[in-house]
Amino acid sequence: MKNPYLINFDSIGSRQLGFISVAESLKNIPFSIKRVYWTYYTPHDVIRGGHANIEKEMILIAIAGNISVEIETKHGVKSNHLLNTPSNGLYIPPLSWHNMKYSHNAVQLVFASNIYSESDYIRDYEEFKRKYINQ
Repeated sequence: MKNPYLINFDSIGSRQLGFISVAESLKNIPFSIKRVYWTYYTPHDVIRGGHANIEKEMILIAIAGNISVEIETKHGVKSNHLLNTPSNGLYIPPLSWHNMKYSHNAVQLVFASNIYSESDYIRDYEEFKRKYINQ
């Protein structure tokens, strides 16, 4: 059973020179990366997400700003996470309902295990609860 969890990426460098963090498929990312995308300029009063994915796994990273993430897994376990450093990522397993709220300057980077497919999305929370929670 996979649950959401934080991944700490190494911060290589120094305050004088800056830092680099590295993400590698099947090393510190627990899946092969098939898609990379980012969100930015999201107004702070907008909540994004509002869905679950049937098969897709994701890692969310706040490259800049703060991102508050609420998750409910298919086992009915709810958790809240604050992403506020680019050296941390949040693993979201399949069949996890998630909502994200952003600070005004947030930039979110996402590594995904699948390419986009609308058929992989569950966009109705009541359907998610009825079909998938504790099944």
